Amino acid sequence: MTDTTAIQQHLIDPEICIRCNTCEAICPVQAITHDTRNYVVDADKCNLCMACLPPCPTGSIDNWRSMPRVLAYTPAEQLLWDELPPELTPEQLAEAGVTVAAEAPAAAAVDVSGETAFNSSAFGATLPPWSAAHAYTNLYGPKSAQKYISATVVGNVRVTDVGKDYDTHHVMLDFGHLPFPVLEGQSIGILPPGLDEQGRAHHARQYSIASPRNGERPGYNNLSLTVKRVLEDHQGQAVRGVASNYLCDLRVGDSVQVIGPFGASFLMPNHPRSNIVMICTGTGSAPMRAMTEWRRRLRQSGKFEGGKLMLFFGARTQEELPYFGPLQNLPKDFIDINFAFSRTPGQPKRYVQDLMRERAADLVALLADANTCLFVCGLKSMEEGVVLALRDVAQQAGLHWDSVGAALKAEGRLHLETY
Repeated sequence: MTDTTAIQQHLIDPEICIRCNTCEAICPVQAITHDTRNYVVDADKCNLCMACLPPCPTGSIDNWRSMPRVLAYTPAEQLLWDELPPELTPEQLAEAGVTVAAEAPAAAAVDVSGETAFNSSAFGATLPPWSAAHAYTNLYGPKSAQKYISATVVGNVRVTDVGKDYDTHHVMLDFGHLPFPVLEGQSIGILPPGLDEQGRAHHARQYSIASPRNGERPGYNNLSLTVKRVLEDHQGQAVRGVASNYLCDLRVGDSVQVIGPFGASFLMPNHPRSNIVMICTGTGSAPMRAMTEWRRRLRQSGKFEGGKLMLFFGARTQEELPYFGPLQNLPKDFIDINFAFSRTPGQPKRYVQDLMRERAADLVALLADANTCLFVCGLKSMEEGVVLALRDVAQQAGLHWDSVGAALKAEGRLHLETY
């Protein structure tokens, strides 16, 4: 007998998805997957828990279709899409034996007991800090009045030593007279030129903004990005990422197509005396650089009395750490910097979570302060270790982690942005 049960099938809009991987990384049941082009949802696995909805920076994840279960779109079909299919008409549903559309999906409970696989949605906030500035989002994009904005490259400098398997650049883009307001913690999408192997235009790639709200060059309509391209894979084979390679090779005067901005939660607090703890690896330093530079400019102006700034920054070696030199020149009474290197010859491997435990006495005071916000950005593999380190720091000081962790999430004070 044919199953004509109606479902609300969860789908991702390929036109506005910026392939940031947030949804797949956060899905507790591995219902989301991707290929080189699209992110898709497996209807047989999706339990409608809604964990993927709040973190999505573009809203591309919030799409549904009333479908007979037997006709649900398969992941293989979705991978071929350039746009979402239209809704089935009542006549089409009736022809399939469905007379009543499915109810709107309701959020299912998510097990956050710690006994299941680590699920970042149980800890990371989806609300911004209460004092964050208002963020403008999706001003330019496939479904906006203007598809994209053109920016001009005004700077491109390497910010790590040259290595055989990596190359990291600081790229500055100027938007001229067209408005493009951004905040620290937001991101943009870059549209690489050319076609993919199927002969279709490349989709946008997401990059975090590395400059403060008034620009890399203050008073001008510009911003900067931190871009790392991988030159060799683990087998020593040459690798050339489509967008990262394109950006790292740009010259001053080149024009770039940009969409966005994106992100309305990974935003720094603005109120006086707010403390900021930043935990990052590699190019995850981009939003941390933006926040630090904005605080530095405010401090220099004498118009802002900020709280503590604390940075935990991890890389394989000192040579691979972006902005190492400028960080060393920041005043010690302005920011507390802690470096972790995991591949220094002759030295034991050290990760950011190791340093966090070593600095437990200072961290616990910040954890207990309602004015503290914590931001985590970098590789997905660091996320669980960082949260467990925060839990250990709290518990060793006699704090109740379930209460502390819940408050950090509910009050928009712990933000996880990993890839």
